[in-house]
Amino acid sequence: MLEQQTSLQPTEIITDSASYSDLVFGLFWLLGYQFSPRLAGLGKTRFWRVGETADYGALGGIARHRINTNLISHNWDDMLRVAGSLKLGTVSAPLLMQALQGGGRPTTVARAIGEVGRIAKTLHLLAYIDDEAYRRRILVQLNRGETRHTLARHVFHGQKGELRQRYREGQEDQLGALGLVVNMIALWNAIYIHDALDELRAQGEVVRREDVERLSPLVFHHINLQGKYHFTLPEEVAQGQHRPLRDPNTAQEEL
Repeated sequence: MLEQQTSLQPTEIITDSASYSDLVFGLFWLLGYQFSPRLAGLGKTRFWRVGETADYGALGGIARHRINTNLISHNWDDMLRVAGSLKLGTVSAPLLMQALQGGGRPTTVARAIGEVGRIAKTLHLLAYIDDEAYRRRILVQLNRGETRHTLARHVFHGQKGELRQRYREGQEDQLGALGLVVNMIALWNAIYIHDALDELRAQGEVVRREDVERLSPLVFHHINLQGKYHFTLPEEVAQGQHRPLRDPNTAQEEL
């Protein structure tokens, strides 16, 4: 996301439940992004409070764990340096995560970022539980992402769908080509979906907006992803005879 080379400026990142932790929540918040994972096992999830004696009303019973605000304030400058390094690209996210986690023993800065992440996670949990439209938006976006992955897997059918390039540059070339083909299919579908909707309207059909919103340009069952092959057989082979044996001393075209 930080290394993308497009004009897009994402503000929200939606993932499945396996992709989140307090540290990830905190890093996204520091970078100015809304992190919105779909969470499983909400009954076991902790809710955090900032004020020990604050009255949270009906939520007071579940917000039993307190944020360590002292840890945040004492490490605030270092946390901003971490966010700035990521934004400016002076350090890669994977290397930074390894350094912060310290082989299973998080650094002080990592624990401080995790405390911030607990605040962001609690706010996300409350919105996720209370706002049905928010939950639906997350589900719809995840389904779109999975549909895109399904299309990409069908396009990338050669070599068992495995990246065979040894170096990052070659792998990026493969993934770039894959993304180009997927985008071409999406654009092709979008153009003809638009034409089909215009045709329906011209015929007097009622095209409801809620139906249009359910259409996806990522369908591919109507697209031949493996091409068509034509074979021209020599006359004698077409008549059931064997082809003549090739003379190894004579240059001949393969049949």
